[in-house]
Amino acid sequence: MSDFAIGESEFLLDGKPFRILSGALHYFRIHPDQWADRIEKARLMGLNTIETYVPWNAHSPRRGVFDTTGMLDLELFLRRVAEAGLHAIVRPGPYICAEWDNGGLPAWLFRQPGVGVRRYEPQYLAAVGEYLSEVLRIVRPLQVDQGGPVLLLQVENEYGAFGNDSTYLKWLVELFRAEGITVPLVTVDQPEDAMLTAGGIDGVLRTGSFGSRSVERLSTLRTHQPTGPLMCMEFWDGWFDHWGGPHHTTSATEAAAELDALLSAGASVNIYMVHGGTNFGLTNGANDKGVYRPTITSYDYDAPLDEAGRPTAKFHAFREVIARHAPVPPLPDFDQVVPTPEFSAELGEPIRLLDRPDNWGTWRAHDELPTLDDLDTQFALYRTQVDVDGPAVLALGEVRDRAHVFLDGDPVGVLSREDHDRAITLPRGGRLDLIVEDQGRVNYGARIGEPKGLIGPLQVGAHTPSAWQTLAIDLDAVPELWKDTLPSAAGVGPTAYRASFTVEEATDLFLRTDAWGKGFAWINGFCLGRYWRRGPQHTLYIPGPALRAGTNELVVLELDTLSDPTARFAPDPDLGPTDL
Repeated sequence: MSDFAIGESEFLLDGKPFRILSGALHYFRIHPDQWADRIEKARLMGLNTIETYVPWNAHSPRRGVFDTTGMLDLELFLRRVAEAGLHAIVRPGPYICAEWDNGGLPAWLFRQPGVGVRRYEPQYLAAVGEYLSEVLRIVRPLQVDQGGPVLLLQVENEYGAFGNDSTYLKWLVELFRAEGITVPLVTVDQPEDAMLTAGGIDGVLRTGSFGSRSVERLSTLRTHQPTGPLMCMEFWDGWFDHWGGPHHTTSATEAAAELDALLSAGASVNIYMVHGGTNFGLTNGANDKGVYRPTITSYDYDAPLDEAGRPTAKFHAFREVIARHAPVPPLPDFDQVVPTPEFSAELGEPIRLLDRPDNWGTWRAHDELPTLDDLDTQFALYRTQVDVDGPAVLALGEVRDRAHVFLDGDPVGVLSREDHDRAITLPRGGRLDLIVEDQGRVNYGARIGEPKGLIGPLQVGAHTPSAWQTLAIDLDAVPELWKDTLPSAAGVGPTAYRASFTVEEATDLFLRTDAWGKGFAWINGFCLGRYWRRGPQHTLYIPGPALRAGTNELVVLELDTLSDPTARFAPDPDLGPTDL
């Protein structure tokens, strides 16, 4: 057991000065069989601490559930950190941002009428209390003064950019302490006076988040934190990408120089990210600052360890800087794995959604237009009958986020939130189908928690359809479609395909998607995430542990057009310029 404390100007570990050299690793973005590898490489870069967020919505997809299996085993992750001889920082939010769906806040939370968002409101506080009780039950025995690795916990996350409810922040501190958290607590905000004032809590150490002008920003932080250690809790060494934009990179040399300036000033640091990982499944977030921009599947972040955990030039540049300020372990020769040559497999056995939708889910009837939140899904088929004599305009209040429109099975067009589409002309009356995709909930700003799907009113000319059928589609069940559904001829509309391929050993691969349109992919039932031809991402990362030596199965759900039914597997990622 050790004692960790905040001193007059430094952190103190067992009474001796201790500089935190940390890197962010999100256990929920990394296959658990790869946690130890990523942690060890962070140690080899010279770090002594690993930091992670905790995503409330992933652990609690429904109220009363707290899942800690597989990629959500926080306790096992922290024990892996301890086994590597490193310390840990835990940032449980409840809001985390992190370019993660809804900033980590569960969608069910906002279905309660009048619920507050990140403020002192009874319904919100009750839900937060349930969540933090579960998280802190795991963390409590793993604190450094209990013989575990955890040095610090963070309260909320960049709160000064959102609100100024000091009563709410104080309530969180009291909850942490009541749940047995005895190690120091911190807050984090961007180093601006207004944010540090609104997001800070008296008696709790303030830290900053920035990636440049380190000396200047530490000076601003010091005016709000007159005593105690200076720390950059998020040293931004890269950035995230959105669909249709460029792949962001930063100069390894310039980033290393900023890190050197920060460490030369005597500050502690948490490098965000040391390894970004992947937004597997449908976990990516989005931004909306006038235009909706969903985040891509890769969370490579141009970090020192790339999406597949391989050291980059930034890894070596950062290690060289850290070596000037602290001892670093010897660097072994990393295994020179001979990359698997590119190979291919043919996708076939198409199952078209609009051919036999009954096999994709269960129909529900509605008297008025429901949202995706009402259906508790992220992907759904909406159906109604439109009775008009000729062409008519279909108009909606809003589309969140993308709706494919079909009339009697024929494609009419696409309504896209990103393009502010709210209307489309139908050539006639008939059976109207809308296939709606939630492309990721906003994770930053005022639109956190907003409903998803079709937002009414919906009119076709002067007619307002009132009889709706909906089919909520469980995407996790798509790889099982072939058990009960016979393949059909490929046609228009969302279609699932599958292919088998063989590998000699389970090793990391990348699935090329540049010849496809837009959709999702699974390997052996494990959802790799979304793909979209517009880029900048043209491959999906396949973690080696998701494969098996011998025969494997790929399933693809294509929403637009699969112009080439060939699945190509490559040894390297493709995060390049956009194809706009």
